[in-house]
Amino acid sequence: MKIGTDGVLLGAWCPIDNHPFSVLDIGAGTGILSLMLAQRSNAEQIDAIEIDENAFEQTVENFESSLWSDRLFCFHAGLDEFIDEPEDEYDIIISNPPFYTEDYKTENEQRDLARFADALPFEDLIEAAHLLLSENGIFAVIIPFKEEEKFIALANHFELYPFKISRVKGTPTAEIKRSLLAFSRVSKETSIDELIIETTRHQYTEDYITLTKNFYLKM
Repeated sequence: MKIGTDGVLLGAWCPIDNHPFSVLDIGAGTGILSLMLAQRSNAEQIDAIEIDENAFEQTVENFESSLWSDRLFCFHAGLDEFIDEPEDEYDIIISNPPFYTEDYKTENEQRDLARFADALPFEDLIEAAHLLLSENGIFAVIIPFKEEEKFIALANHFELYPFKISRVKGTPTAEIKRSLLAFSRVSKETSIDELIIETTRHQYTEDYITLTKNFYLKM
């Protein structure tokens, strides 16, 4: 699994104002979200779940090689198995969910599993957040902008309410492609802004550099 811009954005953007003790990363992939939150916060319990065996093994390897290995743990399980007997509540639940909803699929089943929404429907993800989020918890995701309205409506059904939204564009003239969304159990005024990644090819905006510079070796 390659590390994509979406994961870097979400890991750097996710609010941690609630000073989390516990974090859950749903669909860990490489473990990048867990690792970024370990770097950004003092959370003592950072759990990740990953259903794909190869991705799970890569996440475990990355966790064990990190400076925060004593705070990181990955479960090889699907979301339905994990929430079947929930033992913990989490102060942050974070996910970069699969969302390629087109009808076609490739010959690579592992890549399809990571990329197609039927592997982790939004409803299942939101219901898990509803069940596992602590009273003052934050649920953060990155999704296609075209799915934003539907995702927020589903979250409202589970009494999760957006308090921060950042809409992401590749360049100043490009269409909005992604939505970064942060939810809580309390309905309050939503802060909405826009994030542009590049001015031109490989010329990053000041906003993007400020957000992500702590996670790149060269920026």
